[in-house]
Amino acid sequence: MLDTRRALLYLRLGPMEEPIPPSLLGQEWDVHEASNPQVAMELMGRQKFLVGLFYWDGASHDVHALRLHAEMLHEANNHINWVALLSGVTRSFRHVSRVITSHFYDYHTLPLDAERLAFTLGHAYGMAEIANSFSEGANVLTGGEGESEFAMVGQSPAMRAVFQTIHKVASIDLNVMIRGESGTGKELAAQAIHQLSHRAQGPFVAVNCGALPRDLIQAELFGHEKGAFTGADRRKIGRIEAAQNGTLFLDEIGDLPLDMQVNLLRFLQEKTIDRLGGTNQIPVDVRVIAATHVNLERAVEEGRFREDLYYRLNVLHLEMPPLRDRGEDIELIADHFLHQFANRVKPSIKGFSQPALEAIKSHSWPGNVREMVNRIQRAVVMGEGRLVKPRELGLDQDIPKSILMTLSEARAKAEKEVIERTLSEARNNVSKAARRLDISRVTLYRLMEQHAIDWQGSKDD
Repeated sequence: MLDTRRALLYLRLGPMEEPIPPSLLGQEWDVHEASNPQVAMELMGRQKFLVGLFYWDGASHDVHALRLHAEMLHEANNHINWVALLSGVTRSFRHVSRVITSHFYDYHTLPLDAERLAFTLGHAYGMAEIANSFSEGANVLTGGEGESEFAMVGQSPAMRAVFQTIHKVASIDLNVMIRGESGTGKELAAQAIHQLSHRAQGPFVAVNCGALPRDLIQAELFGHEKGAFTGADRRKIGRIEAAQNGTLFLDEIGDLPLDMQVNLLRFLQEKTIDRLGGTNQIPVDVRVIAATHVNLERAVEEGRFREDLYYRLNVLHLEMPPLRDRGEDIELIADHFLHQFANRVKPSIKGFSQPALEAIKSHSWPGNVREMVNRIQRAVVMGEGRLVKPRELGLDQDIPKSILMTLSEARAKAEKEVIERTLSEARNNVSKAARRLDISRVTLYRLMEQHAIDWQGSKDD
């Protein structure tokens, strides 16, 4: 017979005066017991858990240790809803209460109430299932090993196409051009291409061409020999040479001066470089990924970008969509980064308020994902409650007017709609409408005047 019991991670720190009867948990739960957090984390690596029971006897009153244990568990797996099991005396300590509210889904106090504990665990499991189903529906692609702080998250058609293209171009060792507005994640896409390619074991070197001082670009990209210029007291390896056997990411390539474009073109054609002040050509095996937010075709027409360099770089290409065109992803991304930051900085924050969600969906996001990340980081730090508010995101001006409606305004709006509909159904006969509304004609006339309802009475009125 199929075992339908749910997995429960039971971390028991300290002896229990009143142990949990095996029969209680054994009925519904497949219990995996751990005597310390290290064993618990080993179990997490072998088994998927959605709920955990954390017993702490509080004998030592070491609240700092309790907080550290809880943070370790959250860092190891933030998808588990932990329920604290405490003696009544520990709950009375203010610092313990603070740890419980910030790091645990719920708590249960001794003496044991079997029915209440079963309900608490069941509810925690159900909520974890809902949260997991939401997060598992998203595609997450990171630029490195594990979960990147600025991972690409999305399930919209636009992002599914991006993920598919990344996997395709990663396997082909040709130069790539990534286009997109600032903040759309062009460097993340470049990192993902690198990590999925056969060059993954080599270095990934990023260069922002627009941020390099004009008089230092040559030395920064190609390096220099000792004595090449005043102040060059030692040899320096350039960014291109540092990317040997790996990937060179040239961000904002459209900002590279024309004279440097010539040198870069020569490197791409010959696969060699000359250090500034050097006499030997140095062979370099590097894949180049370039990125830009400008229209390079127009720059070529206007003579600001070399056409031959453009074609050398634009062999394979990838378009990063702006956040405003990724409708269904917006809430998904916001939720992803909120939980990521909150779990690390302030676990007491559990989500967004409804007005905050409406503001997030209404905002045009001119700074794209980078802007969203910055706003959410600030909101986590400045947040005061369990739910992030529009003001904390700096989006209080973006709340739709329908959300800002007061209760009295909502009642008035609904009242007017009901009166207008009833009058229409009664063919503007006030007497019939009043009877249907179960009010007097005088009251109906007063309400019609109050709501400025246009009305032409019927002859039967």
